[in-house]
Amino acid sequence: MRKVLFFLLLFQPAVAQINRKAVVQRHTVHINKAEALSSLSVGNGNFAFTVDVTGMQSFPEFYAAGVPLGTQSVWGWRSVPDTGHYRFEETLKDYDFNGRKVSYAVQTKSPAVDYFRANPHRLQLGNVAMEITKKDGSLAALEDIRNIDQQLDLWTGEISSRFTVEGDTVKVITVGDQIRDAVAFSITSDLLVQGRLKIRLRVPEPTGEWKDVGVNWEKIGGAKVVESALDGRALKIGNAQHFIQMKSSLPARVQNAKQVVWVIPPRGKHFDIAVGFSSRPVGVSAFSSIRENNKKHWEQFWSSGGAVDFAGSTDPRAFELERRVVLSQYLTKIQCSGGFPPQETGLTYNSWYGKPHLEMHWWHVVHFALWGRPELMERSLDWYFKVAGKAKLLAKRQGYEGLRWQKMTDHEGNEAPSSIGSFLIWQQPHFIYMAEMLYRHDKKALRKYKELLFATADFMASYPVLDPVTKKYNLGKGLIPAQECFDPRTTFNPTYELAYWHWALNIAQQWRVRSGLPKNKKWQEVIDRLAPLPQQNNVYLATESTPDCYTNEGYLKDHPAVLAAYATIPAANGLDTTIMKNTLELVWDKWKWNNTWGWDFPLVAMTAARLHLPEKALDALFMPIRTNTYLLNGHNYQDERLTIYLPGNGGLLSAVAMMCTGTDADATGNIGFPSNGKWKIKWEGLEKMF
Repeated sequence: MRKVLFFLLLFQPAVAQINRKAVVQRHTVHINKAEALSSLSVGNGNFAFTVDVTGMQSFPEFYAAGVPLGTQSVWGWRSVPDTGHYRFEETLKDYDFNGRKVSYAVQTKSPAVDYFRANPHRLQLGNVAMEITKKDGSLAALEDIRNIDQQLDLWTGEISSRFTVEGDTVKVITVGDQIRDAVAFSITSDLLVQGRLKIRLRVPEPTGEWKDVGVNWEKIGGAKVVESALDGRALKIGNAQHFIQMKSSLPARVQNAKQVVWVIPPRGKHFDIAVGFSSRPVGVSAFSSIRENNKKHWEQFWSSGGAVDFAGSTDPRAFELERRVVLSQYLTKIQCSGGFPPQETGLTYNSWYGKPHLEMHWWHVVHFALWGRPELMERSLDWYFKVAGKAKLLAKRQGYEGLRWQKMTDHEGNEAPSSIGSFLIWQQPHFIYMAEMLYRHDKKALRKYKELLFATADFMASYPVLDPVTKKYNLGKGLIPAQECFDPRTTFNPTYELAYWHWALNIAQQWRVRSGLPKNKKWQEVIDRLAPLPQQNNVYLATESTPDCYTNEGYLKDHPAVLAAYATIPAANGLDTTIMKNTLELVWDKWKWNNTWGWDFPLVAMTAARLHLPEKALDALFMPIRTNTYLLNGHNYQDERLTIYLPGNGGLLSAVAMMCTGTDADATGNIGFPSNGKWKIKWEGLEKMF
């Protein structure tokens, strides 16, 4: 018997491993002309630095209308002085919902509202540029940068830039430090020998506006060297609340002007310089050290976790899908894997004043766990401990139990007034979802997160209102669902939120059982008596309060959130897959897809994949809509305001992982790809979705 078993094991077909380096490097980004939407970034998750075709930030005004040349971190925030002595209570407005008064922070015409929406705001930490003097003594402009050849090697996280100015070649290597918040450059050119190339440092003044692309030079103050040492200099420029430190391969002169610091390299063909950013002087490593830790880190990143290989597929969409997958992994790693929930434009430029939105936290980070890198998701999950006190106060102010997680917030957990965000509730179950994902990987998550999870569920059980007629618990009135085009004063029982509420409370009960505790009676009462998913004519409605949601054109826009009830979660609260299939077909035909967002397409793809409609899933991922555009650098473009949109990248990765692995309910994988012979898919290291 032992010999037979050995024979069977010996001749089992081997599973071919993916050549990960080949997959990643066939999507090396190549730039051969200056385009405002094609800037490239390096970073470490807590810090990112975006460059133009020079490998530095030499022409920020040109890129301001595209993907700006940002330098941002998770720690770099600022508030303007509160000269009005505003109180947050001035932003509150009482509403009469379900027979009692509840206060919400909304956007009334008030200086206090304006102040608390805009403050604190995230800083652009500094612009590190190259200044080249032409032979006639004038400064080289962007049109003088010729013969551009720039590459981002994703496998090493290294940007190499080559160009000429008046026939002289300049070569720049740009790398991001994976240990500290720093960027390093290696410059080779005869222009250095001629003394015609120097480094320029500036710190833009924050605009305090909804969008800040880091080109406000008008109000900044002077540059001050506050500390000098042989291994570098700490600089504080103007009113900036942080330090910039430098370390160069050769001694360099530093010149201070009113708004600028110049680093003038010695005459020679080669010059390395590293520039670090921090809230206090902590030192900066040399270029060679940063380059080495950057390379080592990225090789470890790509060699671990999940991978997908579409080589050999004949469907013309396969290569583009693989490109989006590879670049989205790179972008979300450098923009979204830090210790705080990211803003929707990551660490590139401010949108919504640089503040994160917790309903988007799922879309930014859950894919890390699905791609076998749960530690990257957990980094920002731990932030909830920090802000739990303010979440408790929010719930208490409104008369609820437990923790009501904020929507638009800052890193200290402060609410930002919002006439939409304050009424959203679908961010609430995200914490339970992410904690359950971590529990799958490590049972220690139970002890670490259970108290926060139980308090999250306490709010969820205290929020619904018992309907005296139906004897069911309703969600609302007093909410805006994930599809944000509904009036909170009249809206109740949105399909997605009902399903998500039911699923998450059941998971919370499982956590109590795992902890050796009895099921919570109040939670169970809400689970058992939660209002059913509203339906009409054999399709699910967006909300019970809008039976005209498919005939009123005002409701056929924004996120098709009704489909989310069977996208990221399995069937819950009595969901019928036949009715959901009917709903998908109706939404597909009637929706105003030009009025959607980047994460809507992965959402639809996940619903289609769960319904085992692979062609539909792929068609959703490739719907030819502007907000479903993926730029040369991999960013998901929305419009002129949101030229990058990282929830789209994160959603794409979650959808592709599910399309490959299937869900807990699926016996086989590859549920999102047709078995028509055109798709050859290899994947490894991916986790199933619930």
